[in-house]
Amino acid sequence: MVSKPFAVLTAFLFTLATLSTSSAFPNLQIPNRDMMKRQEVEDSSASQAGGGRPGQGVDPPPPPGPLSFDGLKLVNDRDHPWRPLRNGDVRGPCPGLNTLASHGYLPRDGVATPAQIITAVQEGFNMDNSAAVNAAYLGHLLNGNQVTDLLSIGGLTPKTGPPPPAPAHAGGLSVHGTFEGDAGLTRADEFFGDNHSFNQTLFDKFVDFSNRYGGGFYNLTVAGELRFSRIQDSIATNPQFAFKNVRYLTAYGETVFPINFFVDGRETERKLSMEAAASFFRDMKFPPDFHRSSHPTSGEGIEQVIAAHPWLPGGNADGQLNNYVVDPTSADFTDPCGLYVFVVGALQGLYPNPTGILRRNLIKNLGYFYNNGFSQCTELHPFGQL
Repeated sequence: MVSKPFAVLTAFLFTLATLSTSSAFPNLQIPNRDMMKRQEVEDSSASQAGGGRPGQGVDPPPPPGPLSFDGLKLVNDRDHPWRPLRNGDVRGPCPGLNTLASHGYLPRDGVATPAQIITAVQEGFNMDNSAAVNAAYLGHLLNGNQVTDLLSIGGLTPKTGPPPPAPAHAGGLSVHGTFEGDAGLTRADEFFGDNHSFNQTLFDKFVDFSNRYGGGFYNLTVAGELRFSRIQDSIATNPQFAFKNVRYLTAYGETVFPINFFVDGRETERKLSMEAAASFFRDMKFPPDFHRSSHPTSGEGIEQVIAAHPWLPGGNADGQLNNYVVDPTSADFTDPCGLYVFVVGALQGLYPNPTGILRRNLIKNLGYFYNNGFSQCTELHPFGQL
């Protein structure tokens, strides 16, 4: 049974790919060192995101609430034209966020505050508010700059401000093992190099499976078959394949999000055309006259995808291909509090002794994360209370 908090969270944590560490989260161990990788600096210009300027601390506000109007709406409109990338603009592994930035729902440079991300995914895709808040703060806590309240939707950039003290980073959503993970639909595993750019070979497989199982459209039947196949691909080719904890959850979320968010809201059948898929995944562009969903949505369909080929969390052990071992300590869909405890442990590893503005903002942002989806769990205070 998929609990509501996980169904809500996983829908947006796309490729939203994530926290594929081998830690046993109940022990609050420091996460996989992949979490601490730093991405290449992409540009040195100032941020346009509206949070703190580089070097400037801010007091993070509470997350925005639901939209005042959450019905069907034209979103590829005159006020949000698509524009090509400029020198220094940042894009990452999430086609949804990339598209929102290219249309100006997010700052076009790809650096934003959590509040801007929450508002953008609601305005552009009609994402459920709780899903938006959970996704934004999970990504921001692990990959954003807590002092300036800025997050890169791609790799490390000075636009988010000075980096935090090691072992923490503000490396953005492209950092492997935090928000990006293995067995993605249109992005390659980090083991093979580029883990965040559109991969034509994988998209060709997406199209092939849509033709074989969906009559030329991507639907839940295709999603179940493609998710299972991508797992098998990584088992056979990636000796470092990890499919556990948050990545286990988000892999299923990213499998249904094209159906829930990329299908025009005027359509009665929830199936995605290949033309629309290419527009989002490859071109980072809304299709012409695109309307968002007619109602707030999140993780609908995850249960059907899981039921097609049930699979337990784990990974290739001992650096060997075809050596998948189930990890009984991993978070899964049956334990809503496991993810929360795991994230707290990861933060303790990244920020062992925060002080001043950094400590205050960690306490506030972790509280926002807890209050939007995990209030049934025992709240933890690794950095104390204000």
